[in-house]
Amino acid sequence: MIPVSRPHVTEDDIAAVTNILQQGFVSGDAPIVGDFERAFAAAVSREHGIAVANGSVALDIALHALDLGEGDEVVIPSFTIASCLFAVLRTKAKPVFADVDPITWNLSIDTLHRVVTPRTRALIAVHIYGLPIEMDPILNFCRDRNITIIEDAAEAHTVTYNGKVCGSFGLASTFSFYANKAITCGEGGMIVTDDAAYATRVRGLRNLSFLPAPGPRFIHQEIGWNARLSALQAALGKSQLTRMNSVTAEKRRIGLRYHALLSNHSELVMQPTATTYSENKYWVVGVLLPDHCDARAIAAALREHGVDTRPFFYPLHRQPLLRQYSLADQAPLPVSERLGVQGLYLPSFVGITDDDISHSAHSLIDLVTK
Repeated sequence: MIPVSRPHVTEDDIAAVTNILQQGFVSGDAPIVGDFERAFAAAVSREHGIAVANGSVALDIALHALDLGEGDEVVIPSFTIASCLFAVLRTKAKPVFADVDPITWNLSIDTLHRVVTPRTRALIAVHIYGLPIEMDPILNFCRDRNITIIEDAAEAHTVTYNGKVCGSFGLASTFSFYANKAITCGEGGMIVTDDAAYATRVRGLRNLSFLPAPGPRFIHQEIGWNARLSALQAALGKSQLTRMNSVTAEKRRIGLRYHALLSNHSELVMQPTATTYSENKYWVVGVLLPDHCDARAIAAALREHGVDTRPFFYPLHRQPLLRQYSLADQAPLPVSERLGVQGLYLPSFVGITDDDISHSAHSLIDLVTK
């Protein structure tokens, strides 16, 4: 079976983790955690980095620090991971779902215009599958309306927009270091920002809202998270960070190889390899199947051919849990709905062979054109 993803771990990574263990460091207050935070923040042109347990809790804390509440609205693209929705719901604010562009599969200024109201307080700007949002129009639009941008760059390691690295836009940005990301800690995440006061607040929330030193221990003025990143994870992440650019360059090569094999088939739709403002770094290689295909059946058939796949994100505005929040009656968002039903992504891990890429692509073509 050709897996969809596989973490890329080297002997240097193993040595880095072993070295931390030999030094006796394990927990989240070890010096290596701060080293990783500073190195990663610098890599994405930010002043402050706060390492956390995973990308989902990064979104939770980043939004919680905005002091949102009932009556506030937060815009999120419907085509993204459920973590974005959960983070909004936990603040008691109302999630407002935006459709995405049919070509880039990202939120756009046009889709944002349709859903913003005077109650909109924040936007989660998610870069999808390694291709970034066209940020300038959205930055200007939100600045004029005092809407705070939290940038979700979990799928956009080293991706740039007009030469500026993703993770450097808005008040804060969040990253994930899950096993299928360009760099991994196994689990793990990061919040980055240029705002010192916001960074201090987030750092406290990450650590059970303990009062900062030299304040008394075990005194808490608000609810916090135990969301620290361990020393072992930080050691792995810092080691992997040294080759993040080469990993994403290889991911782009893999994506372009798939594109060359699949793009001549008119029934198969992929994100563009590049736009006027960015190159696609292909966190995953996604393919939108024609409507006459049953995507689940195609995925099952591909497994019989030794090719593992994953479905695209199911649209957030159609999630059953919304019934619990009286949010189930949502207007259609046709692009997100079609992507959620007809999308698959293919094996694209660092280390995949060209033969495996060709086998995966041609197996898909054969099944779609039967």
